[in-house]
Amino acid sequence: GGGMATLPFLYAISDKTGWFTHELLADMVAVAESTPGPIAVNMATYIGYEQAGFLGALLATVGVVLPSFFIILSIAIFLTPETIKSSKTLTAIFMGIRPAVVALIIAPVITTARAAGLNLKTFWIPIVVATMISLGIGFASDPILYILLGGAGGYIYHRISQYRIAKRKEDSL
Repeated sequence: GGGMATLPFLYAISDKTGWFTHELLADMVAVAESTPGPIAVNMATYIGYEQAGFLGALLATVGVVLPSFFIILSIAIFLTPETIKSSKTLTAIFMGIRPAVVALIIAPVITTARAAGLNLKTFWIPIVVATMISLGIGFASDPILYILLGGAGGYIYHRISQYRIAKRKEDSL
């Protein structure tokens, strides 16, 4: 997620540098959104590859990932659970961060739900699937099952929609 909010910034870079056309940029965002991982990493990899092949992709990806890696490594080294628990200030800071973390998790969920067209009639589906997966009941908790069921359901829905459109065309003739 997050690709659409990034587009104006990337269009500006595209216009300024001439590295890629707006059409290629749209393709890059589509690929970056459809692959796992943060869009910044995916876009850096794609742009690096477009500009300098494999080495460009590797260097661009490392350049985007390393700053976050070092920050997280520093936090992991210096902020142990014991350090946080023993300091009232650090404990208060982390308690204050909690609502922001929740918001950062919920915001893309809401955006994705809107993009997927979830409404009051379909909102129950992801809730039921998440509940079934989290229960740990053998076959019913296998996420692959729900991916396959979702694909089959989408295919059936598509076929029914196509049939209805064709029937309406026949009836209007």
